[in-house]
Amino acid sequence: TMASCPVSELSKEQQDELVCTYAALILHDDGAEITAQAMAALIKAAGVNVEGYWPMLMAKMVNNVGMDALIKMGSGAGGGGGGAGAAPAAGGAAAEGAAGGAAGKEEKKKVEEEEEEEEMDFD
Repeated sequence: TMASCPVSELSKEQQDELVCTYAALILHDDGAEITAQAMAALIKAAGVNVEGYWPMLMAKMVNNVGMDALIKMGSGAGGGGGGAGAAPAAGGAAAEGAAGGAAGKEEKKKVEEEEEEEEMDFD
């Protein structure tokens, strides 16, 4: 897996995916909209080049599946796993379809919990 080897040993495609994953996580953490244009601008500002289709693909996946759901998929059951990344596009879409109505209820509950945390103003 990508998490178990140095970045220098990853293929160009894996590196591009990792860069886009980090860009999406940064935008998400900032509360910014995750779009292909925003990801491409962030990647360019970092001085990195990726194949042009990666930001579009990643943004589409994030907007279809949801960043919180992707983070949960990549982080496992425990609390400290999360940076390793997003699921492949096909897998993420399939997982969302399989989750059905439960995903919507879970997402609503998650949003409510986040709103409560924001009200506590831990920042």
